Amino acid sequence: MKRHGFLLALSLAALLWTAGCGRQAPPPAEASTDEGTQTVELTVWGAEEDAALLEEIFDSFRSHYAGQADFQITYQPQSESNCKDVLLGDLEGGADVFAFADDQVAALAAAGGLDPVENAESIRAASLSAAADAASVEGTLYAYPLTADNGYFLYYNKAYFTEEDIQSLERMVETAAQAGRLVVMDWSSAWYVYAFFGNTGLEVGLNEDGLTNYCTWNSSSGPIRGVDVAQSMLSIAASPGFASRTDTEFLAGVQDGSVIAGVSGVWNAVAVAEAWGDDAGAAKLPAYTCAGQQVQMASFSGCKLIGVNAYSEHPEWAARLAEWITSEDNQRLRFEMRGQGPANIQAANSPQVQASPAIAALLAQSEFSHLQRVGGKFWDPVSEFAGSLAEGNPSGTPLQTQLDRLVDSVTAR
Repeated sequence: MKRHGFLLALSLAALLWTAGCGRQAPPPAEASTDEGTQTVELTVWGAEEDAALLEEIFDSFRSHYAGQADFQITYQPQSESNCKDVLLGDLEGGADVFAFADDQVAALAAAGGLDPVENAESIRAASLSAAADAASVEGTLYAYPLTADNGYFLYYNKAYFTEEDIQSLERMVETAAQAGRLVVMDWSSAWYVYAFFGNTGLEVGLNEDGLTNYCTWNSSSGPIRGVDVAQSMLSIAASPGFASRTDTEFLAGVQDGSVIAGVSGVWNAVAVAEAWGDDAGAAKLPAYTCAGQQVQMASFSGCKLIGVNAYSEHPEWAARLAEWITSEDNQRLRFEMRGQGPANIQAANSPQVQASPAIAALLAQSEFSHLQRVGGKFWDPVSEFAGSLAEGNPSGTPLQTQLDRLVDSVTAR
């Protein structure tokens, strides 16, 4: 699997960026008619946490294009992680503009949900090259890059951990247990569970058909076997200083004081900083002990994108809104309000973004991250497997048997 450090490209990309990509294109020809101002109804899907941000962006869009159309923009919360499935269930009734994770772009384009972006060259010029690539299929740009930070790293409370402590997951869990607190990670999500397997030599990824997976996580040979990883996870789960918690539960624990460290992403940066104040720390993921050696935890990486529904009744205005949402100014605003790392070169290179502890942590982790490219049958079997380990393997089923079942399900055709 090729390694991708999205944010490591910031400095090089800034040198290559040229002026002229931030200008607004002329308004769509359909904006005005002889009969008067046209009413343009647009539905936008975005993360529930982005509601206030998007409403502010919609207001500035209406103001910028005031008099050219009567805009009726409706926001609806929709998870970026399963946007593809919802949209493809009813393309004609779906949102005109929508946010989604980059691993869905190929399927959306193949199903006819996305058309190539018309002003692709200017969008590419304004974006980090890796983010533009993530929004493309076979070199054709199908979406607008929004963020280049869709990965995860370690949050920790400096009041409890030293810089040496955060190098080892076992040391952190031991420290938390002694303090009557928790280190948490979401083992119900295969996205996070990948962290234990990604740098072990055990592999998972897409076959050439772009749909099915290959997976060697059940390998019984080599320096690190699948059962070695599983046994390490069981040992971690057995500690009173560790708990499997969802992202929402992680943040709740940070706020009530029960959680002093956890694995999450930049979307929680603002809330963590508010809860922990000067004690808020962020770093690359720690190493964990496996087969008698220290293994640096891996991560999935990726981008969030904005797409325009190919079935939109107002495709030109929908494209204009998508470009507005992903403009330099609004990516800066997104960082200020949500702490998310921009895909726009100029915004990403701003002093404010470069000084962010969360972005710095993502930069450090990017050396050990891999672009998320797995088929749909990856998620549930891995979540089921890790969920069993988080509970201490209550069924008593041999770990090799569980891994064999996992691989059979992940690679099923």
